[in-house]
Amino acid sequence: MLTRIYHSFFFSVMFFIVAAGNVNAQSPIELAKRANDYFMAKWSDPSTPTNAKKLRPSNLWTRGVYYEGLMALNEIEPQQRYMDYVDRWGEFHKWGPYSGRLTTVDADHQCCGQTYFMRYQMVGGNDKIEKMRETFDNQIADGSVERWFWIDAIQMAMPAYAMLTQISGDKKYIDYAMRSYRWTRNECGGGLFNEPEGLWWRDKNFVAPYKESDGKNCYWSRGNGWVYAALVRVMATLSQKDAYYKELKKDYLAMTKALLALQREDGFWNASLASQDFAGPELSGTSLFLYGLSWGLNNKVIKGKQYRMAADKAWNACASCVHRDGFLGYVQGSGDRPASSQPCTYNREPDFDDYGLGCFLLGATEYYKLSR
Repeated sequence: MLTRIYHSFFFSVMFFIVAAGNVNAQSPIELAKRANDYFMAKWSDPSTPTNAKKLRPSNLWTRGVYYEGLMALNEIEPQQRYMDYVDRWGEFHKWGPYSGRLTTVDADHQCCGQTYFMRYQMVGGNDKIEKMRETFDNQIADGSVERWFWIDAIQMAMPAYAMLTQISGDKKYIDYAMRSYRWTRNECGGGLFNEPEGLWWRDKNFVAPYKESDGKNCYWSRGNGWVYAALVRVMATLSQKDAYYKELKKDYLAMTKALLALQREDGFWNASLASQDFAGPELSGTSLFLYGLSWGLNNKVIKGKQYRMAADKAWNACASCVHRDGFLGYVQGSGDRPASSQPCTYNREPDFDDYGLGCFLLGATEYYKLSR
């Protein structure tokens, strides 16, 4: 009797292990398409405003991040319906910044420009870049580099400035972006990059000695993920011999070392990277770290089994968040710290359902290149 119970238990456990393995072993592109199809079916009209507590035009930063992911998916799995979706969205907003004001200096309002510029690089059309270029020209003429006082802003705006230098050949855009980056890194709130630990405080209000309840420094996962993603997106526009590339690479490597030491055994990173407060799976930050690690491996910026193992574990973690219908679990809702929008669970819907998907698509597609 005990033998039969043992064998029954053994095969039940093996069944669930194999089943879980099969989920995570699915192609990153197949899971990316499933998650994206779920979203596109829900938001069939890309001009429809979001409605999280209030109506917002659909070229807000959350949607801008999604389209960055969609462009990455289309690079691997080109489908005309993806580009039609992008074009309908861009044309509805006249390829302009969120708010429509060309004098905006808010990085969140400029996030959509990354997709506009990528689409221009594919098919041309000055209408896709004119408004954003005027917006950036206005900001540069303003003279201030003290605009990116929260680290999310580095991802929202910096890659777009780098892309515009790539498109126009005018270095003033990347020069301005680097001056702004250095101010955020070294001066804002006393410097938001804690160089000895290789991690970033979220904004000028979260500088040391900002702690979690367990006494550990508070480093927000998704905030650090934004910076990590921005570094590789900007480096991708530069020559490896460029002084800016080398400067950003140094920070990328410092972050990579720090992140490697903080990855959980299950492949995720905690919402509070160095703390056990709010410990548990979280998709958006983990996806951005997967994106950065995979890009570094694909471009030979980092080498070694430990990095590949970290990327593999991160992918398995991300894959485990995809429901059968394509809904993504464990996405922390919007906020500015690990405590925001908690609890983060497998079935809970975040307030915005687009930026988490964008992060996932960036990570899945870059990992696909690595696994291929």
